[in-house]
Formats: sequence, C-alpha cells, structure tokens
Amino acid sequence: QVQLVESGGGLVQPGGSLRLSCAASGFTFSTYYMSWHRQAPGKERELVAQITPGGSTYYADSMKGRFTISRDNAENTEYLQMNSLKPEDTAVYYCSVLFRATRRWGRGTQVTVSS
Repeated sequence: QVQLVESGGGLVQPGGSLRLSCAASGFTFSTYYMSWHRQAPGKERELVAQITPGGSTYYADSMKGRFTISRDNAENTEYLQMNSLKPEDTAVYYCSVLFRATRRWGRGTQVTVSS
C-alpha cells in the first residue's frame, strides 16, 4: 500500500535552515506529482510546494525564494529544503501524493522556528 514517511523536522532558530525528506513506497513514485503541505496550530492545512514527475515546481507565494522542493526518482524520495525560516513557518509538514483520486498523507514532521 502507499506509504509516505517524513523526516528531518526539528527546532531551528529564525533565519536557520532545515531539509525535510519523504520516503515513498507502494506506488510508482517517478510517475506521480508529489507535494508538501503544512498545518499550523489552529489553521487549515495549506500547500507549500509541488513537483511534477519531470521536476517542474510550484510554490505558494510565501515560500517562493526560501523553499526548494526536489525529488530523487531513483531513491523514491522527495525533499523540501527550507532556508531563512521564520517563526510563522512553525507547523507540521506533510508529504502527499494524489493516488487513484485519493490524496494520501504521511504522518508529518514537526518544524518549530523559535529563538
């Protein structure tokens, strides 16, 4: 079955960086759009970035220039490089794939930006 496992979250100071990873299995990773989403306390889950099978990318406006989504199709892994982190980036970050018309989610990884 589809499995998505995020890692790489943690506590970081404002202005710092983190790299999130998502290990995928149970589907042909190289043929699917992949995405990162996040959910802050008391807020709705929002799209952070998306990447096509060929590597084209889309970013939400507030992430442009700071975050970079990438993928390694040989390793079935998706990444999110986050730079210049701000306290408002604090959230649980989720890896996601739309598989057979159903959006599948990982369990998420907590990112906390605080001094």
